Amino acid sequence: MSDSIPTPPVAESRPVELRLHDDLRMDDHFWLRERENGAVIDYLNAENEYTEAVMADTVALQEQLYNEMRAAIKESDSTVPVQIDDYFYYERTEEGNQYAIYCRKRGSLDTPEEILLDLNRLAEGLDYLRLGNFMVSPDHRLLAYAVDTDGSEVFTLHVKDLESGDLLPDQIGNTYYGLEWANDSRSLYYLTLDAAKRPDKLIRHRLGDDPAADTLIYHESNETFELQMYKAKSKRYIFLMIHSHLTTEVHFLDADAVDAPLRVIQPRIHKMEYKVAHHVAENGDERFFILTNWDAANFRVMETPVSAPSREHWREFIAHRDHVKLESMECFLGYLVIYEREQGLRQIRVQNLHSGDAHRITFHEPVYTTTPERNPDYRSSFLRYGYTSLVQPKTIYDYSMHGQYQILRKEQEAPGYVAGDFVSERLWATAPDGVKVPISLVHHKDVQLDGNNPTFLYGYGSYGFSMEPIFNSSRIALLNRGFVFAIAHIRGGSELGRHWYESGKFLHKKNTFTDFIACAEHLIEQGYTNPRKLVIMGRSAGGLLMGAVVNLRPDLFAGVIAGVPFVDVISTMLDPTIPLTVPEYEEWGNPNDPDYYAYMKSYSPYDNVEAKAYPPILATAGLNDPRVQYWEPAKWIAKLRAVKIDDNPLLLKTNMGGGHGGASGRYDYLKETAFEYAFLLKVLGMV
Repeated sequence: MSDSIPTPPVAESRPVELRLHDDLRMDDHFWLRERENGAVIDYLNAENEYTEAVMADTVALQEQLYNEMRAAIKESDSTVPVQIDDYFYYERTEEGNQYAIYCRKRGSLDTPEEILLDLNRLAEGLDYLRLGNFMVSPDHRLLAYAVDTDGSEVFTLHVKDLESGDLLPDQIGNTYYGLEWANDSRSLYYLTLDAAKRPDKLIRHRLGDDPAADTLIYHESNETFELQMYKAKSKRYIFLMIHSHLTTEVHFLDADAVDAPLRVIQPRIHKMEYKVAHHVAENGDERFFILTNWDAANFRVMETPVSAPSREHWREFIAHRDHVKLESMECFLGYLVIYEREQGLRQIRVQNLHSGDAHRITFHEPVYTTTPERNPDYRSSFLRYGYTSLVQPKTIYDYSMHGQYQILRKEQEAPGYVAGDFVSERLWATAPDGVKVPISLVHHKDVQLDGNNPTFLYGYGSYGFSMEPIFNSSRIALLNRGFVFAIAHIRGGSELGRHWYESGKFLHKKNTFTDFIACAEHLIEQGYTNPRKLVIMGRSAGGLLMGAVVNLRPDLFAGVIAGVPFVDVISTMLDPTIPLTVPEYEEWGNPNDPDYYAYMKSYSPYDNVEAKAYPPILATAGLNDPRVQYWEPAKWIAKLRAVKIDDNPLLLKTNMGGGHGGASGRYDYLKETAFEYAFLLKVLGMV
């Protein structure tokens, strides 16, 4: 870093005593939680100004990186059209515009385009815009959509008449992800939020009615649970999924009869999870397929009559396998598709519901991932899926489940990119307890294993979320500068099955951190890099990972990006008014329990900052972030600055008009990425 670093702001010390379980924690920066306090806003602005000053010598580099990343995307582009009835729906982007335009054509792709929603027009005069729901009515005459304009993930629902282009007066606030039409195209089901921003109510609205008089269909009072909603591909039922991190309960509504009661499939049983798909045969016979962990850690598939859906009627359809985790499923008239994972890699299993035969779609790269795309046609024998890897841009295929062949529909364009110039690999590190941890990585083919390559290691490791090895055109800017990019598939994710998740949560959480350190050490041992060239990044719960590993091994890393980091673990988990706190007792534990309190305190990044040297750190925050409150990174940086003994810079960059995901516009997002990459290059002396 440059020697001419300006003087950083100093957060005033206002000590607060926090006592629990006969333990005292002193928090000098508790006051930064006071969102309405002008001094807090002044401090965040001062930190932003300091960050800008420190990074002033990278302005030209940021612009160069931004231009490189922008040149690597096809700015005017469109998605593969999806046919629903007589319409073809797609999204497109235009060069110079930040947001997508939602369109359709009727009858064929040669007919004139109809623009349904232009987010660029909606975003005029706004610093932020996020589309949360987009749902065309079954009769294709109306569009229900919901937008968030400040990053809080609180959405306002609107209904547009697609024939006239006018907005209907049916405007509803405080809604969340999850929106479905009844089959009458006049009734809408939506979810609303409680004071802690937990989706807790399912409500039905009839067009033209006063939203204040809408019908409450279901209210979940248990603060551990939240609601999700989806419609069966058969269009027969709307499912309400009530879930915590450990337990699921699914209800269903008749989509043809809006006054029909909500019916439960299987009442909740602690630690039993399940998902539901509906199948109706040509002769009208109905059944539910149930994907469940009941007596099956890695899940199995059951079937049951719609008329008798509770667990005592379930019959096994696909058995449990110790080495394969079943993750999701979708049902067609003649096929059941299972998305499963083996040895960290996603697979697609196709089961013929007539013959009983099953097969997997074949993939050949050592590191890749595949994703389900939109498949709205229940009667189709084609499956649309996406395929990508660290070297392969996303490619869309239509796969014949009957003929077992595939049709290429689209490959993401990355102008100037040559896949053959890059190499993707899978490595295995050894954790302190002997467990093998997978690493996915990519680098230019000319990179030599001389131990001197700049290396960017990414990690997450929470909630059972698996980090997928996907192509990212922005990453080319680093790979062309000789970087090795690697993903540590650490415990706490589900890459190697449910046990991989279970062994990285609760009182095993530290495995997540030591796995990551083991991956870093393995990259060094194998000659990819060294501690002076190794930079790391994680976001959200991955930011917790960043905070924990720099406390454990600050000597191992040359620089750290902690995006919206969850670093003040105990104080957050002791505050039930904060969004996510109560539901996440089943992820981290409840610190009101002394055993969990002691364990969480032993790794909480904020509580374990010490008077020692730390590498340069860039932390980001969103003032309106409902998932990780802005004050967590703010307090962490303030404490690090007060305690650490080195001169390495600590930067806090707060988006004063955004939330958890950063900028909403695609060009603004590239600018944020360019800033982060410039920080990495700066700390490595590569400006």
